[in-house]
This record gives sequence, C-alpha cells and structure tokens, in this order.
Amino acid sequence: MFTQIIKLIRIPQWIKNFFVFVPLVFSLNLFHKELLFTTLLGFFIFCLTSSVVYIINDIVDADADRAHPVKKQRPIASRKISPSQGIIIVAIFTLVIVLLCIGLNSSFIFLLILFFIINVLYSFKLKHIVLLDVFSIAAGFLIRVLAGAVIIGVAVSSWLILTTMFISLFLAVMKRHSEIAMLSEDSTVTTRKVLAYYSLSFADQMATIAAAGVIICYALYTVSERTITVFKTENLIYTTPFVVFGIFRYMFLVYMNRQGENTTRILLTDVVMIITVILYLLTTMFIIYNKY
Repeated sequence: MFTQIIKLIRIPQWIKNFFVFVPLVFSLNLFHKELLFTTLLGFFIFCLTSSVVYIINDIVDADADRAHPVKKQRPIASRKISPSQGIIIVAIFTLVIVLLCIGLNSSFIFLLILFFIINVLYSFKLKHIVLLDVFSIAAGFLIRVLAGAVIIGVAVSSWLILTTMFISLFLAVMKRHSEIAMLSEDSTVTTRKVLAYYSLSFADQMATIAAAGVIICYALYTVSERTITVFKTENLIYTTPFVVFGIFRYMFLVYMNRQGENTTRILLTDVVMIITVILYLLTTMFIIYNKY
C-alpha cells in the first residue's frame, strides 16, 4: 500500500517545483538562511499541492488511463488504490497544506490557490481545449516562479518571467508532439481527445517558436541593464550556450529518440541533459556569487 501511495503522489514530478527557487537564486539570496528556509517551505507546499492535483487527475481519468499503455499502471487506474482512498489522501494533504500556509503572506497563498484552480480546471476541462491545454501547463510553471518571488519579497526580472513562460510552453508543446507521434505510429493507443486538433507540423511550428523565445528572452535577460546592475557583471551571457544546448538536446531526444512524453524522465535519466543542467547551475552560481 505504501509503495502505491508513493507512486500515486508522483514524487519524481516534484522536480518541476524547483522553479520556486529561481527568484531566490537570481536575487542573490541563496545563502540567506531565513529566505532559503522560507523558499524550501514554499517548495514543499507546492509539492504537496501538485500531488493533490495528480491524485484528482488520476481519479477523473481512471477509465481513460486504463486504455493507455503506460498510464494503466497508475495506482488508481490499476485499482491498487481506490478512488475513495485517493480522496482521503487528498484531504490529509490539504489539511497539511493549510497548516503550513499559516503565517505566509497573502500573495503567496493567492498564487497557490490560483495554481490549484488552474490545474483542477485543466484536469476537468482545459486539457480538452486546443491551445488552452498547453498554456495551462505553462501557467503552472510561471506561477511557481512568481510564488517563489513573493514568498521572500523580491522582484523578478521581466525577461526571466518571459523565459519561464517560453520554456514551459516549449516543454508542453514537445509533450504534445510526442503524444501525436505515438498516436500516428499506433492508432490503437487511446490518448487525449485534444490531440485531434493538433498535427505534427503544427506542434513543430509551435515548438520552434517557443524554443526561439526561450533562447532570445534568456539572452536578453543576461545582458539587460537591470541584470548587469544587480550582479555587477556582464559575464552571465556566457551561460547562454548551456541554455541553447539544453534546448537542442531536448529537441534531439524528442525528434530522434522518440522521447518527450515524460519530461521528468528525460531530466532525471538522460546523462547529457543532467550534465548540461549541472554545468549551467555551477557556471551561473560562480558568475553571480563569486563577488559575495
């Protein structure tokens, strides 16, 4: 039972909530103990909230998941955990979330509620509406970044917000591309109804635009006047090649290796991608923190 609960709350998916740390890192407060602890608290709250959303989604999609080659193994779809047990877990997690939010500022709580509402709407309706489905996913990442900023009371660069929006759109569109490609290879596979409104060429064009948006916005962020003033250096531009390589590597894995349906799996299992992320983080940390 415990193993099934761990699978149900999808701990590997918690990696997405690390976007909460973006404002902490880029506001030069990573080593500020109080703000670090506050951000960790926000991260944990978003992890629990994400798990609540995943459980609700699994309950709603149980019948459809049973017809999917991979999703049929999920605890509720495979009937190893009943919907009523899932609801109990949701209730417990919700109580813990409410208790953890006591004392936090109202802006963070508002963004958390907004995150929950958008994701629940996605589970019930938005994922069936063309374009709104990918923008709903993107909104979740953007809200995480904004929540990470308000919980510690710092401002976020507009260019960084745009970068977050484009990279989340990119990941969402590439996920749709993988699902369409899987459907075209095996028409017996049951997938999302919204895929009927997409095509590989349409998804490719959106992915290209989103990828270009990520690279351009991040590059402009590194050379913006505000960034140079805050970090007292122009060297952040040298982290751009890691971003470009990471985007290209992800596209290679999706287009050439037929991956992409599970973003988390790529980030946690592809050695080249892991090394790229680590090198980016180390380079960024050295550039912006070596004077402090």
